[in-house]
Amino acid sequence: MYQAALFDLDGVVVNTEAQYTVFWGRVGKRYFPSHPHFADEIKGSTLVQIYDKYFSNQVETQSVITAALNDFESAMTYDYVPGITTFVSKLKTAGVKTAVVTSSNMQKMENVYKVHPEFKDFFNVILTSEDFERSKPDPDCYLKAAERFGLQPNQCVGFEDSINGLKAVRRAGLYCVGLATTNSEEVVAKYADIVVRDYLPSENKTAQERYNKMSSLFVL
Repeated sequence: MYQAALFDLDGVVVNTEAQYTVFWGRVGKRYFPSHPHFADEIKGSTLVQIYDKYFSNQVETQSVITAALNDFESAMTYDYVPGITTFVSKLKTAGVKTAVVTSSNMQKMENVYKVHPEFKDFFNVILTSEDFERSKPDPDCYLKAAERFGLQPNQCVGFEDSINGLKAVRRAGLYCVGLATTNSEEVVAKYADIVVRDYLPSENKTAQERYNKMSSLFVL
């Protein structure tokens, strides 16, 4: 059985992806009107990577976007994805190591901690953009998380929702659980071993079978 569960943050632990789609959609509309899917293109990327790729050497523009993003994140809601707290609690009781592996920076995480003071102690490890050089879809972040626990990648399960994140899990060699919170089940299924919508049992037969399969990875 698998010994560690590694979770992305946005769209996997907290329901924030739709909010970020609004913010980055506005940025794309203003600066890249020819990129109607700009918000999707940057999902899973660190802010530094976004700037390097799309706003290189545009210091003033970067400052404007950073200030707007900080204001936006401070006002965001950080509701948990349904069932995540119970699921993680069961993992911890079963002795499974848990980590958050996010492209978000520490400043953003402080906003999460304000809403959820228990968050820091809820997971064994929290890795942010400051902890790795290359972001998703590069597997670096997930490889570092596995290494932090002294485990091989094939001993871990990665939970992701974005295309870049799903690719990172695959490239790292982890078993992949895809959350259909940001993309459709059909899209997520191209990259994931299991696709779920949340972490709750369900009266729907197919959804319950997926929940059971996900839980069986850790003998919960």
